Amino acid sequence: MSIGALDATKAYGRVASLGNTLGKAAGSGEIGDGENSGFGAMVENLVGGTADKLRSAETASAKQVAGKGDLIDVVTAIGAAETALDTMVAVRDRVVGAYSEIMRMQI
Repeated sequence: MSIGALDATKAYGRVASLGNTLGKAAGSGEIGDGENSGFGAMVENLVGGTADKLRSAETASAKQVAGKGDLIDVVTAIGAAETALDTMVAVRDRVVGAYSEIMRMQI
């Protein structure tokens, strides 16, 4: 199965719009009490930063496909996006593990 560059670009576009929707919902005051500190703000910043890195990697890749970008920029942007995504997944795993541990505690 081969995936064309145009198909990949469309898929990245859908994911980018999902990130924008999540960012708007998180900024609407539904998560916390409006303070810019705490765990909710940290998670919001982590998700927002990861989405920004993924968007910049997407932009660099699209420029390279169009013949207007530099390969070094693409590799650097993809590396930064991969690192950010790995960090976000590690934090998510720790949060899920902590939640599971709390749920196993006896009252």
